[in-house]
Amino acid sequence: MFETRKPRSRLSSAVYICELIYHNSVRAVRKSHGNAFMALFMNMLQTIIFVLAFYFMFQILGMRSTALRGDFMIYIMTGVFLYMTHTKTLGAVVGSEGPASPMMQHAPMNTAIAIASAMLSTLYIQVLSLVFILFIYDVAFNPFVMREIHDPIGCLGMVLLAWFSGAAIGMVFLAAKPWFPTPVSILSTIYQRANMIASGKMFVANTLPSYMLVMFDWNPLFHTIDQSRGYAFVDYNPRNSDWEYALYLSLVLLMIGLMAEFYTRKHASASWSARR
Repeated sequence: MFETRKPRSRLSSAVYICELIYHNSVRAVRKSHGNAFMALFMNMLQTIIFVLAFYFMFQILGMRSTALRGDFMIYIMTGVFLYMTHTKTLGAVVGSEGPASPMMQHAPMNTAIAIASAMLSTLYIQVLSLVFILFIYDVAFNPFVMREIHDPIGCLGMVLLAWFSGAAIGMVFLAAKPWFPTPVSILSTIYQRANMIASGKMFVANTLPSYMLVMFDWNPLFHTIDQSRGYAFVDYNPRNSDWEYALYLSLVLLMIGLMAEFYTRKHASASWSARR
């Protein structure tokens, strides 16, 4: 009421929004623990455990022979990292503050900042986990692991595409969440659990027969994982996947999610959930 507001230029407004996204991203990363280092470690630990679990599962079940020619841990990581990035981003976007959240009572805060913070905090954690695991594996087990990756830039691009596709699908769920909270929560959980198999991280797409391929090629994560293995292994040429499909589908879903979220933001009310 007694605050004097000064007009901002476009540059200063952009810097101000970036600052808000940064602080909210830090809040999202640190909310699991009061200590910053422990918060990062707890977030990274799940990815590390997931990689080790799949490694030992392949070893025990004797599925290592079905992998590609090259470093076996790279084969595991190209599947697990993209799956974790996609799933974690989707969950973070769906769980971000909606238009009726108490956080929206603060004047500078809005849903766009909350969504961007959820996306960026997840990407930060996943990239940090990727660098940490690759560093440990390079130092302790295989000192030439980075040389065995045929195209590291292409692999990183597929990680970013998996992150972007997870955010796009999460936007659709987020826009529908205030209208149908329970069904959306169930559907998002089913999608994340189904991707344990439907993502294709446990098998090579080129070995699938056509009748099985149609069960997986709808999934953008399936395409990004297969393409990342094409970039990682010089002897593997993915012919049953296309990263452009994942990109275009993600753009379409993102536009649908943004339009639906804009409509929901104008009509959502805190009283909707009062009876629940």
